[in-house]
Amino acid sequence: RTMPLSRPTGQIPEATWTLGFREMTEPWKGALGCLGVAVFFAMTIGIISWQALEQSPEEWVLRGRAGGVLWERRRGALLLRALPAGRTAAVVAVGGVPAAEPPPPRDRCWHDGGQFCYAWEEDAELRVSLEPPPAPGTECYSVRWTPLRPDVALKDCFSMANVSWYGGPSVRAQRWPLNSAESPAQPFVSGVFGESPAGYGPVLERYFLGSTGVTVMVAPDVPLFLSLESNQHFCLESPAGRAAVPLGYRLCLSPDVVAAHRHVGTQLAGTARAMPDTALLGSPIWRYHGPEGSVAKIKRGLRSLAKRLKRHHLQEGVLALGERCTAILAAVDHIPPERRKRQDSAGAWDASLFAPFQLSITLSPYTSIASPLFLRSLRHGQTDGYWLSLQPPSFSAPPPQIPLLAMWKGQLCARLNVTSEAALGWFLARARRLRQALGAAYVVFEGAEGNALLEGAVPPPAELVGDQYTAALAAALATLGNATIISAGARSSHLPLFVQMSPLRSDWSHAGLKGLIPSVLHYSLLGYNFFIPDAVGGSLAGDAPRDSELYVRWLQLVTFLPVMAFSTPPWLCCDAWVLNLTRQCIQRHRDFVVPLIIKYSEEWLRLGHPIFRPAWWLSPTDPTAFTIEDEFLIGDEVLVAPITEKGQTWRDIYLPGAGQLWLDTNSARVFDGGTVLRNYSASLTEVPVFVK
Repeated sequence: RTMPLSRPTGQIPEATWTLGFREMTEPWKGALGCLGVAVFFAMTIGIISWQALEQSPEEWVLRGRAGGVLWERRRGALLLRALPAGRTAAVVAVGGVPAAEPPPPRDRCWHDGGQFCYAWEEDAELRVSLEPPPAPGTECYSVRWTPLRPDVALKDCFSMANVSWYGGPSVRAQRWPLNSAESPAQPFVSGVFGESPAGYGPVLERYFLGSTGVTVMVAPDVPLFLSLESNQHFCLESPAGRAAVPLGYRLCLSPDVVAAHRHVGTQLAGTARAMPDTALLGSPIWRYHGPEGSVAKIKRGLRSLAKRLKRHHLQEGVLALGERCTAILAAVDHIPPERRKRQDSAGAWDASLFAPFQLSITLSPYTSIASPLFLRSLRHGQTDGYWLSLQPPSFSAPPPQIPLLAMWKGQLCARLNVTSEAALGWFLARARRLRQALGAAYVVFEGAEGNALLEGAVPPPAELVGDQYTAALAAALATLGNATIISAGARSSHLPLFVQMSPLRSDWSHAGLKGLIPSVLHYSLLGYNFFIPDAVGGSLAGDAPRDSELYVRWLQLVTFLPVMAFSTPPWLCCDAWVLNLTRQCIQRHRDFVVPLIIKYSEEWLRLGHPIFRPAWWLSPTDPTAFTIEDEFLIGDEVLVAPITEKGQTWRDIYLPGAGQLWLDTNSARVFDGGTVLRNYSASLTEVPVFVK
């Protein structure tokens, strides 16, 4: 049987078809590869173009009712923006993380509409939270950075472009606003300008106020570094080291600068405020610089000073003894009674000999290691816990603690441990005993500034981080009563203490007379309204002022401040007419200024408003007012515009408060508020003062 033949199908057999295809496509392989590469690059360029042209350079991070926080990709910055106007109130450049990497749309806290969370891998985590508003019209955001490695140093820089900033630290040549100040990154701790001219001064708070209505409140529980770059920005930094240190602050936005301070800044130290002894306001302070070798010499020198003051009809005030004189008088308190009887009775101390003048004495938390006081503490076993030590206390078999030594007024000293109740009790009891024994009406405490542990590169305990030494000492001294004067302030503006301002140079610079009004505005803004300015003419160099014009202009300015202090009496520096002017200024201070201060202190007690106010307090939206640093208001009704330039008998005066009227107390002329008086006359015997 034969099989039938199959019909041809017209198909190429499989093997033959595959081979033919390979042969046909071989020449095209290069072209197809090039086409694929071209398509890939076209897609990449398209994506980049879309990101550049279509994607917004800013992205909302968190939005509230009155404003919101955005991320700006170009600068790697957080923006605080007011709504609905879209006004940018603050620009915060982010450091310590890859600034060019923008937070993506995803949000780790997406389930919570009041938070935004994002992490830069292996660097830091950012958390922004919407907080309950402190007052209607003000909105606050909590910004918290957490480093993910110990070597990450976080740094947020607040731009000064189109924003005037106030608050924060006092600096050596104080400026108002802070924009023109310059300072390298350093711990945010109070200090003494005489020891560290580039450091921060005696009064500071973790509070910054911007002219755009923004406030920055830094968390009190973290170590903080601060740098100031003139007219560029100020930067908050966390130290890099053995432990990852977070950086946190609260960012608030208000309609204007005055509303911002009223809603946020007035709550710096809470609402429980107390006033110091107002009797000191009307009592000029006369610093004693006479003989100090013994009790008898000090007594004779004080009696001589009191007689000369009476002879020149300056019959009221306080005779102020420095720390050295106080130490000499205190040493008598420890002389055994039998030895004391054998001493010359002429050396016996009696404060009534200087009546009607009162007396102030000066102490400090430092004790020389060669002093009888420190040696007695060694004999009585008080070294453990009484002085700051090189190692923290141990509760299991504690070794003897070694006092941490520091330089104070040229001597090697130990410093009081303010975390020890026993040490504070001993220190305060000694102060009370000396005040009573010497008949002193006031006690001045110097050396409250600084962090000796930080300066000695010793890790401080949690209760002494940053500026907490000053805060703890101030709280303890407040228990002595309201006749106490302290040299520094931190978280203590609510306490009934006077604060002694830093010494100033005897010149016309911002480290001298020109820096006094910026310091007044700075202290009062932070709540320290009851301050004692440096002595008339300046006292930093220790020499008597030689410039009578400077002395007169200084005298005119302090007439309108809480307390008038003198280191050089007018009869030692100037002509007889200056002595007569001094009497007039003291009388004007007592009759006109003190009642004003007491009146507005009631407003401070109730609302926390500063007594000494900047020009923008009455013109919160006028950019001209934001940079005025040579005039100030007492409350809302008196404007003081003294001369602070050498040789000038005229000046420009800004009158705040558009729609209000101001009366010149010298000429009885009336002017409109919201205007500038050009080349306004002020002779050497006059200070321009206007009443609203």
